Amino acid sequence: MNVKIEWTYRMKKKKNHYMMTSEWLTIQDAYHLIIDLEQSGRMVSYTAIDQYDTSWTIKDFKKYLQQERTMPHNVQVFIDGGFDPHTKEAGIGWVIYYKQHGSSWRHRQNDRLDLLEDNNEAEYAALYRCLQTCELLTVTNQAIVIYSDSLTVVKQASGEWPCYEEHFRQWLDRIDELAKQLGVQIEYALIDRSKNKEAHKLATQALNDTLIESKQEQT
Repeated sequence: MNVKIEWTYRMKKKKNHYMMTSEWLTIQDAYHLIIDLEQSGRMVSYTAIDQYDTSWTIKDFKKYLQQERTMPHNVQVFIDGGFDPHTKEAGIGWVIYYKQHGSSWRHRQNDRLDLLEDNNEAEYAALYRCLQTCELLTVTNQAIVIYSDSLTVVKQASGEWPCYEEHFRQWLDRIDELAKQLGVQIEYALIDRSKNKEAHKLATQALNDTLIESKQEQT
């Protein structure tokens, strides 16, 4: 989550006021900037807006930073789906990186599914399942980044492309509803397959009946 601060600055011993704008800042940096400006006595007023056009107050900053000490944050997810057209079975994999209690963690999981129609639907299934795992990890009220090597899924899920396929729209509705329940804002990022090897391996292992679920602290 990044925030931009705009404030009215008053010159010392003068009546001149100036409008000033920061670059995009982390929540912690933005909070410290506001505190510093308030202590200077030269800030007349300010507004804080995140990248989703949501306004922030000092209370919002304090609440977020307090939750960040115990709740998972800085969440990044990698997803992948594989589909066997002969057996009509799919393997899906997702990897969630996050920070909690001052440590970095990695959650890896996969699953084998049937009754899907194609590879892109397997990608959508992986996307939905990763959000379900985020719910179990208590990832709420924050921005998360989801990486996929599927151009169709990234463009449709982000709203850049229309979705005409009914079976895809059903997944999108479920994904949007769960994201809304969790209070998460999703940033979708398209990556090259070479950068998605871990999730791809998990999806392939699922197709080969090797199911995995693990949580490991990163050093």
